[in-house]
Amino acid sequence: QPMKLHVVDEDWPAAERALWGVLSGEIPTLKVDFRGRRKDGGEVLINAHGTLGNHNGRPILVGVLLDVTEQRHAEQQIKLHVAQLEAAFMHTVGVVTTLSEIRDPYTAGHERRVAELAVAIGAELGFDARRQQGLRIAGSLHDVGKISIPSEILSKPGKLTAVEYLMVKGHPQTSYEILKNIEFPWPVAQVALQHHERMDGSGYPQGLKGEEILLEARIMSVA
Repeated sequence: QPMKLHVVDEDWPAAERALWGVLSGEIPTLKVDFRGRRKDGGEVLINAHGTLGNHNGRPILVGVLLDVTEQRHAEQQIKLHVAQLEAAFMHTVGVVTTLSEIRDPYTAGHERRVAELAVAIGAELGFDARRQQGLRIAGSLHDVGKISIPSEILSKPGKLTAVEYLMVKGHPQTSYEILKNIEFPWPVAQVALQHHERMDGSGYPQGLKGEEILLEARIMSVA
């Protein structure tokens, strides 16, 4: 049914500019959102689309007004839900990092510092915010495989034996095995696997060289 709406005062200036812009020919198509107040006092969000027409030699505005109140509310709820999921995800990453640090107290804070440095390097290289977030996650989790190494080796004050060192060198592969089945939108597991590779091929566990190493893993190595 036809419904009479009054544009709320705060939204009228923008709506008026859009209307006169189309009527004057400055703007080819009307596209504007505004809040409308019904006769009963209820408020709705209106999406207006229109174009300039002609009727008996007079300019007219032909268009459609859509009530998008419920749609925008649903979009806001989705955004809120996504934000909550991301917060929960980052909290989980923090818990895993803390567990790793408990196992290896000598390097407490190492993963967080590596993550921050990796993000800073990525920013200097022009990575966008999403890719920087991937570096932060990978940096926070790259040493999770150390959880499989006996604590007496991790905290040993003296020099490691050859066998002990081989066990420590296995942590990138273990990190990869822990992370590989998690569907990250970034190559987190591969970064964990490759973060001890070196450009000249002297690293481990695969002895990769140069461009064979993921850029994110190279950044993590430097960090």
